[in-house]
Amino acid sequence: MNPGDPRGALRARARAGLEQLARNPYPGRGLVLGRAQADDAWLQVYWIMGRSSNSRNRIFVAEGTSLRTEPFDASRLEDPRLVIYEAMLEVDGVHIVSNGDQTRTVAEALRAGGSFEGALATREREPDAPHYTPRISGILDLRERAPRLALSLLRASPADAAETDRFTFRPALPPPGLGLGLTTYAGDGDPLPPFAGEPLWLPLPGEADEVLETYWQALDPDNRVALAVKRIPDRGEARLGVRSRHDARP
Repeated sequence: MNPGDPRGALRARARAGLEQLARNPYPGRGLVLGRAQADDAWLQVYWIMGRSSNSRNRIFVAEGTSLRTEPFDASRLEDPRLVIYEAMLEVDGVHIVSNGDQTRTVAEALRAGGSFEGALATREREPDAPHYTPRISGILDLRERAPRLALSLLRASPADAAETDRFTFRPALPPPGLGLGLTTYAGDGDPLPPFAGEPLWLPLPGEADEVLETYWQALDPDNRVALAVKRIPDRGEARLGVRSRHDARP
């Protein structure tokens, strides 16, 4: 690698980020936002994982440019509060992705003229003691000529779990083939250790279908539940591809 090639260094960092993800048995839920490598399109990646039967009893349902979770077997659904939600929504050129019902909070705020940060200022980390799962969110804003990305992490304060630490990231746009991501957990454990630090650099290789396959294979096969990749072209309609542990294919 040429030391004077900053994009080469980022690509190496992104490959290392994917290897780290593959070694992690339980990163939990995760999202990635970035630029496609194969064409002039943006990508949003979102996945869910589960250790409990309630978490594993889920699928993704795509409707147009929106994505939501649903129970695979409604008769086995135990508690829908933190597992059934809209994961992706689009509002007037802003594409939202998150790991909970804060997706709707952000969408409603944007429709009312509010902001991403303002919407999430009304929310806290999830109330699932003792884990206090972080809320992770991201937007791709295509309303202006120059697109913008934002990511958010709402995490229980290590000083007092009743309080929420709030981190918002407004990074420069990643180059083609690279994205920035967040996961809910740093690894497996009891309680689960929350994600900490800056967003991860991660690769977005090839076309959307290849990205979906890459991340599906990287996720732990025992704990992965569902994965979605949203392709968002500069012009034209976005489209969603989904994969689930409940599919017939491996």
